[in-house]
Amino acid sequence: MENHFVLYGANGYTGELIARLSSAYGLRPLLAGRNELSIGALAKELNLDYAIADLENPTTLDQLLDGHPLVLHAAGPFSKTAKQMVEACMRNKTHYIDINGDISCFELVKTFNDIAKSTGCMLMPGVGFDVVPTDSIAKKISEIFPNTIDLKLAFASIGSTISHGTAITMTEKLGEGGAKRVNGKIVSAPLGEHSMWIDFGKKNLFVMSIPWGDVSTAHHTTGIPNIETFFGVKPAVYKWMKAQRFFNWILKMEVVRNIIKKRIDQRPAGPNEKMRAEGISLVWGKGTNAEGESKTIRLKGPEGYTFTAHASLIIACEILKGNWKPGYQTPAGCYGSDLVLKVPGVSFY
Repeated sequence: MENHFVLYGANGYTGELIARLSSAYGLRPLLAGRNELSIGALAKELNLDYAIADLENPTTLDQLLDGHPLVLHAAGPFSKTAKQMVEACMRNKTHYIDINGDISCFELVKTFNDIAKSTGCMLMPGVGFDVVPTDSIAKKISEIFPNTIDLKLAFASIGSTISHGTAITMTEKLGEGGAKRVNGKIVSAPLGEHSMWIDFGKKNLFVMSIPWGDVSTAHHTTGIPNIETFFGVKPAVYKWMKAQRFFNWILKMEVVRNIIKKRIDQRPAGPNEKMRAEGISLVWGKGTNAEGESKTIRLKGPEGYTFTAHASLIIACEILKGNWKPGYQTPAGCYGSDLVLKVPGVSFY
């Protein structure tokens, strides 16, 4: 099996986790990004090759991708970086995967479906947490409860926190509201429009509706027409988020977002090693048919960033072995509902 691929954004929090875990899967990624100092140091430590390329410079991107079958894109915010990398992949007939969770980015990448098919490439955004486990649950529900017309998906993390990259992505969306899928179409909805307590099996947790990537991906995987996604939060946080609508115009101001980003930069880069080792992720899915009958599936797995590192490398291995489909794909849509079980520590219950 070819074991070489490009890992772009290797110096980011999640990118570095992927780079460090790659040898466990027999892979030797070419570490890439814009910061030569940090990427070079990581490459030296891991005894890997590296290259510097600017997403805004198509020539350097083409030089980077030349001769490489796959890019694992880990440099966010993806709303500002995905298009450039996908276009470069199409020019160079290179498979594209990323660890994005943004609805708009999934819909953007999907527009390249025909080009990808014509060039013989696969496009699969969302190869990490939460899309891999939620997509697997969505697929499994559609298999065992095929008349589902309404799907609710929820995820929560216990004992962990978010990285700078995730926090920055969330900041970019402040004041923008939420989204859900209704009768097959993605529609706007207030952030936190719905909330509820969910029995995750291991613990009862409070969740609120958010515009997560599954609003796009789960429909592509299953065809279920109505989809809403939820995230575990503290009730007090939910009240603050609900109040956000009264000052959305302020949160959209670039100066306000920049102040928040500066505060993010002062925090730790992401969960520390102890959090990653001890934290867990919980995922819940409920499908309901026209008669009001329902089916619920739950999943437990490792901490979210650890989950992402394993899942992205598992999918990279499949592609490099030649197991892929041309065009736009989703994780469970391409690899089946049991794909998630390949991630160490994952189980349905």
